[in-house]
Amino acid sequence: MLLKSIYKEDNTLENALILADVQNVYYTCRQAYKRNFNYNKLWSCVGQQMSIQMAFAYAIDKGDTKQREFQNILRAIGFQVKLKPFIQRADGAAKGDWDVGLTVDALEHASHVDHVVLLSGDGDFDILVETLKAKGKTVTVYGVPSLTADSLQKAASRFVPIDTAFLL
Repeated sequence: MLLKSIYKEDNTLENALILADVQNVYYTCRQAYKRNFNYNKLWSCVGQQMSIQMAFAYAIDKGDTKQREFQNILRAIGFQVKLKPFIQRADGAAKGDWDVGLTVDALEHASHVDHVVLLSGDGDFDILVETLKAKGKTVTVYGVPSLTADSLQKAASRFVPIDTAFLL
């Protein structure tokens, strides 16, 4: 899905920050479509609309080869990959959440851009989106419609559904 370019008043493209919640996107795309998300397609779509200034991908590191290859693909596309170690608790539950890190980066870097692109369906980010909008930022959220929190979809300046056009 390609959208029209977004220009500032001086007729230059808006500057964008991309924040990708890798685990959320992986699991929602797998659950809804049994396919993987195409990060190249996202980069191309956003890059045609805006000037990408910074892009962060937040992931959990289990240390396996396939995961490292995927992280290298993200780096080659242009993402700065941020990793947290996978932690297996004694009770069998897994821990590895980037919500706070993503939020801190968003608040820290949003002052340098016009537009924030959030790739996630996590409703915990609705407060972040509202805060960024209150600071004058436009926030576009990409998410799997059936698995993206209604509160996040409503908070977004624009919601772009992840459908088969964004899948491998």
